[in-house]
Amino acid sequence: MKAGARAVGVAESYRDSDDPAPDVGGDYPPTSHSTLAAAVVRADRVVDGFAFGTCRVGGTDATDAVVELLDALDREDVRYVLVSGVAPAWFNVLDLQAIHAAADRPVVSVSFEASPGLGSAIEAAFEGDERDARLETYRRQPPRERLVVNGEPVFVRAVGVDLAEARDVVRAFTPEGGRPEPLRVARLAARAADRLRADS
Repeated sequence: MKAGARAVGVAESYRDSDDPAPDVGGDYPPTSHSTLAAAVVRADRVVDGFAFGTCRVGGTDATDAVVELLDALDREDVRYVLVSGVAPAWFNVLDLQAIHAAADRPVVSVSFEASPGLGSAIEAAFEGDERDARLETYRRQPPRERLVVNGEPVFVRAVGVDLAEARDVVRAFTPEGGRPEPLRVARLAARAADRLRADS
C-alpha cells in the first residue's frame, strides 16, 4: 500500500473505562456520554485530521455518531474506515453496513480480545425492545476473523471489502504492535478529549 494512503480510525473513551470497545458485559459506567474521536492517518503514520463527537452510554446512537464524524471530516481522500470493535459505550452497537452505506467506502472493525460473542451479554443487560434491537443489529454484522499482526492477535470484521483485503489494510496500517495506527491515534485523542470534557 502506498505511504500516502489514508484511513480514518474511530475510537471512544469514557471515564472509568480502560477498554474503548468492550467485547463483554460489565457494570453500567458512571457517565452518560462517551467521547468519540476520528483520526485520519496515512499509511506512513502521518496524522492528517481529527473530528470529535459523543454518543450515549448504553444508547443506540453510536452508528449515527460515527456517520456524523465522517461527515464532519468530509475527506474524499480517505480510502478505509476503521472502527474499534462493534459495541462502544456499553453495547451501543454499531451497524457496520449502515456506516459503509453512508461512507461509501470499506469499513473494517478491529477488536483486540478473544470473545465468545456479545449475544449473551446483551441478553443479560437489557430487556424487551432494548434487547431485541441490539441483538438484531449485532447479529447482522459479519463474523469476526482472527488475524495475527506483528505477532499479536486481533479480530476483524469487514463490510465492503473481502477478508483478504481487510487483512492487508490492517497490516498496512499497523507498523508495530497489534493496534492499527488510525485506531491508536483516535483512542489517544478520545481519551484527551474525554479528560477535557470532565474538567470543563
